[in-house]
Amino acid sequence: METNRQQKVNRLIQKELGEIFLMETKKMQGVLVSVTHVRVTPDLGMAHSYLSIFPSEKGSEMVRNINDNVKSIRFNLGKRIGKQLRIVPELVFYLDDSLDYIENIDKLLK
Repeated sequence: METNRQQKVNRLIQKELGEIFLMETKKMQGVLVSVTHVRVTPDLGMAHSYLSIFPSEKGSEMVRNINDNVKSIRFNLGKRIGKQLRIVPELVFYLDDSLDYIENIDKLLK
């Protein structure tokens, strides 16, 4: 079970990562990246972030590129939340394919 502190840090990181990705994806036409969920470990040292990417065909490639450039993303995150957190957590990004799964179930039910 997550503590109140973990939940607040989850929401803070999700909000700030969403804004970072919004600014970065404005440079690329036709790609939308949203942060669907963030889970922070109890020691606040690691943040597992789940990304939903549209179009979904580019999803795995985009997550691979994001994980390759995680240091610059962590640096930008640190500039934004450095005053609120003592340590900026390490970031790991995963592809959230739950929307594709829901769409597939809808197609099957119809």
